[in-house]
Amino acid sequence: MIGPPGSGKSMLAKRLPSILPPLSLRESLETTQIHSVAGKLKNNCSLIAQRPFRAPHHTISQVALVGGGANPQPGEISLAHNGVLFADELPEFQRSVLEVLRQPLEDRVINISRAKYAITYPCSFMFIASMNPCPCGYYNHPDKHCCCTPGQIVKYLNKISGPLLDRIDIHCEIQPVPFAQLSQMQPGEPSAVIRERVIKARKIQEERFAHLPLGGGREGAVHCNAQMSEKMLHQFAEPDAASMDLLRMAMERLKLSARAYSRILKVARTIADLAGSEKIQSQHIGEAIGYRNLDRSDWAERGI
Repeated sequence: MIGPPGSGKSMLAKRLPSILPPLSLRESLETTQIHSVAGKLKNNCSLIAQRPFRAPHHTISQVALVGGGANPQPGEISLAHNGVLFADELPEFQRSVLEVLRQPLEDRVINISRAKYAITYPCSFMFIASMNPCPCGYYNHPDKHCCCTPGQIVKYLNKISGPLLDRIDIHCEIQPVPFAQLSQMQPGEPSAVIRERVIKARKIQEERFAHLPLGGGREGAVHCNAQMSEKMLHQFAEPDAASMDLLRMAMERLKLSARAYSRILKVARTIADLAGSEKIQSQHIGEAIGYRNLDRSDWAERGI
């Protein structure tokens, strides 16, 4: 999520666990084991029943994030297993710390090799990040003027490497809510209602992958669209001719990578599941492409 200060990025991230499906027994046992090894289990807690939400500060070290140390322990990415890892103010993290996220985001496990030991921790987490669009925070703001130079804006955005950004499925631009809407104080859709839709879509996905062998080539069972392999994309997320033409045009105009192509198909498959559609249609592909804001080459040049 990218947007000015006070637009609600952190609030949205913290609300995300409330709309995710409850932990299954297998997930609950895995999460409890990891927290027990790390010594993070609360008193009188024998089984973790809520999805973890980890929000490390931007001063975190590589070891604290990935795990390891003299006495090996799970890091933040493993403590977020089956839950959410939230990185607030993403460009403020050290570049070397951010780059270690690339392999865990792809493989959903973290392999730590040291002179005295080699260990593998699970880390199948949902990565959420937020950032300002520029150092002052008001680039593209509808009301406030940005005082940053074009060079400062580009330098700030370049703190996030292309390979890491390519591994994030959705790039969402957040705009501040006008005072007129804030003052109305109309109740919105409760999280419980949204959660029911998410649970329904997850059940569709679990039934879709139920007949597959464990892992589909990976460890553990595939139970959601994000865990699909390239082979599964051709089987379960193949777009029709009109959708393929739309996707081809987006790939050529935005100069997207093969990884971005796969992620667009996974997001489109999830959008179709939420809509109750068996097939991926052109509107689902179009919506998924619209969630790749930072892939647009002109994004950092608008308003300059």
